[in-house]
Amino acid sequence: MCGIAGLAGADAARHQTTVAAMGIAQRHRGPDGTRHLISADGQAVLSMNTLLIVDPAARPGPYEDPASGIVLIFNGEIYNYRQVAAAWGIPLEPGESDAHLVLRAWAKLGPGCLGALDGMFALAAYDPREGQLFLARDRLGEKPLYWRLDGGRLAFASEVTTLTGYGTAPLVVRPEMLSIETPAGVDTPFQGIQLLAPATLLAFDVATGSLAQQTWWALEGLEPWQGDYKTALARFSTLLADRVPLRAPGTDFALLLSGGLDSAMLAYLMRPQVCVTVRYPGQDRLDESATAAVVARDIGAELAVIEPTAQDFAAALPDIMHALDYPMGNASTFSEHMAYRAIAERGIQVVAGGLGPDEFLMGYVRHALVLFGPEAVLGAGMESYRPLASKLLHPVGEPLESAEAIVRLILRGQDSDGRLHEVVADALARAGGDLARGLTLADLATAWRPLVMTGDKLASAFALERRSPFLARDLVEFCYRLPVEHKIGEPAAGKRILRDAAKALGLPREVWDSRDKLGFASPVPSWLSGPLEPWATAQISSALDQAPRSLRPLLAGGLKPGGRFDRTRMQSLMAAAWFNDQPVETAA
Repeated sequence: MCGIAGLAGADAARHQTTVAAMGIAQRHRGPDGTRHLISADGQAVLSMNTLLIVDPAARPGPYEDPASGIVLIFNGEIYNYRQVAAAWGIPLEPGESDAHLVLRAWAKLGPGCLGALDGMFALAAYDPREGQLFLARDRLGEKPLYWRLDGGRLAFASEVTTLTGYGTAPLVVRPEMLSIETPAGVDTPFQGIQLLAPATLLAFDVATGSLAQQTWWALEGLEPWQGDYKTALARFSTLLADRVPLRAPGTDFALLLSGGLDSAMLAYLMRPQVCVTVRYPGQDRLDESATAAVVARDIGAELAVIEPTAQDFAAALPDIMHALDYPMGNASTFSEHMAYRAIAERGIQVVAGGLGPDEFLMGYVRHALVLFGPEAVLGAGMESYRPLASKLLHPVGEPLESAEAIVRLILRGQDSDGRLHEVVADALARAGGDLARGLTLADLATAWRPLVMTGDKLASAFALERRSPFLARDLVEFCYRLPVEHKIGEPAAGKRILRDAAKALGLPREVWDSRDKLGFASPVPSWLSGPLEPWATAQISSALDQAPRSLRPLLAGGLKPGGRFDRTRMQSLMAAAWFNDQPVETAA
């Protein structure tokens, strides 16, 4: 985990003080040093916050290739960089890291080197020979990168608030903030600032001010897996054993261990020194700590059990929202924040988590509801999900179209402009008729962004590097290619192939036979209708008095009574804390 920021334009060198300030604004992302460098032609200034993980003695960035003058700044990790260096004949000296491999590969191949890189990253490379700045982001958007145009210059940064400090950016309430709790696509709640899309390359020509973007990787063109299930399971197990341990650092690290299938599999494959789980006393429905204890004992790891309270949430909310930059819909936000804080207090720098299998192997109950129908899911013993299933129960018993069913299950407000329907319809069209693939693409276009970005942002606030080993390129591509019956065989048992791999590896039965998904969900929604209700109401009401008209429906929704698992009040409270923290003006 590092931070990058910079500016490209004909007069960029005159703004090095501004870029230096941008770097300082996000120095928590790289406590091992913040430096900036002016390109040889003076048309780019690049800043980098460095966190040394691969080699504590490595040279910090920015990095410059003396022969070409190319300047590179880099955030993330390339896990196969030594293999790529050997394959391409690129020498690496002692004290050099994956960033040096990327620098020399870029000087040799330009953006064409991206396809060989297996890892998580956001990078900027300026080539003075062409007068072009390139921005690129990893395949699944693990590392954030924002950008904006201003007077013939392009500015960018790892954190959106770094760019709001660069120049005025009025608040804009995007429709998706009301419908799915988070802006969709490349939009942000700040006018003029965009998020670079995952697997996207942006090229900015300083002389002309022209800008072009292209996608450098996509799932849609992958051919379906043709082998039988036994062969698929063998291949999947091999990929797990080869790719997941490669994501473990050469130093002590922690694992977010909920007790569920995904994190337990990581525990056995990666063997972390510390496992961290979150438990809420009196909330047995959310408690998987007993299973986490079994797993930690099996692998010989320390188990840290965090027990946050309602008062902890009230105290932590300002810090959470400051780290996130803007509201994001994620049920585990508070639990993750508390876990990362505990990990940082132990002096650990790297934390791993289990993102990925749910999206690619049909692990969510909503997937089963779309694939099998609500009656089949409820009949399989998933009665606790009746409120969710009821969204698909048609009065006359006629099944809904797949696109409409998906929208209903992910919608948390009103899709007033039809944007969400368009996003889901596009995902299904790109899937080429495979409904399971369509569900994956729909997740990546909607619910995925807050999951992956909260992980990075909350961890970065504590100078931690967050890793998601299941997102290894080969694993992701293989899972996407699998037929639906390899992913889910019955309504209450998604992630079939991962369950069978866990069983073969000898994981405890309570891990691979569990039918319910809890993750790091918290009782915050029930607290906000219980002991924290007066406080939450006061916070929301205060923001409502000053909020722009476009934000008021979201805030007002939090003043209405909600159920135990209703996140409306929580999202309203997060929006209130976000708005109250903004020094900038609001767009009309």
